[in-house]
Amino acid sequence: MSDVQTAPKLRHSPDYLALRGEVEEFLYDEAELLDTRDFNGWLDLLEDDIRYFMPITFNVKFGEHGAGERTRVEEDMSWFNEGKWSLTKRVEQILTGVHWAEEPLSRCTRMVTNVQVTHAEDKNGVEELSVRSRLLLYQNRCEYEQTYFPVRRYDTLRRANGALRIAERKIILEQTVLLAKNLTVFF
Repeated sequence: MSDVQTAPKLRHSPDYLALRGEVEEFLYDEAELLDTRDFNGWLDLLEDDIRYFMPITFNVKFGEHGAGERTRVEEDMSWFNEGKWSLTKRVEQILTGVHWAEEPLSRCTRMVTNVQVTHAEDKNGVEELSVRSRLLLYQNRCEYEQTYFPVRRYDTLRRANGALRIAERKIILEQTVLLAKNLTVFF
């Protein structure tokens, strides 16, 4: 999984601003699909080979952040390390209406901000964009359960046939101890 955390932004030009605006609208549309529980519509935004990864974060000594603060994809435990098949199965389970942690369904609001396109590349006629953003996700269940998820996201978006789709998502939850009772929401 590419690490675009330290990648510089592309130069601010009119073309960059137009591209960033398009990416922002895409991410806002994605948030709307999830907030309105259109999970199948959200799945349609994902590439078939998507990697959806959320490492576990640890408290480490000063100076050791780069090496040991987060678990690694395919090497360590993680909150999520999924592909399209498992994401589809999670959606199908929620939509049965008998998912123990999503009955009743959560009410969520996602605020997407700090969107930056850090890299753009043509790979055999398919445009790939590296995008970083911030997400604050509010979840409410039942009467009194509410959780906030502060998240940094690092996405690879692909444009094929004029449409953007998510090919890779790395989700950095800014909590070393999960403060929610479960992780049933999509980021």
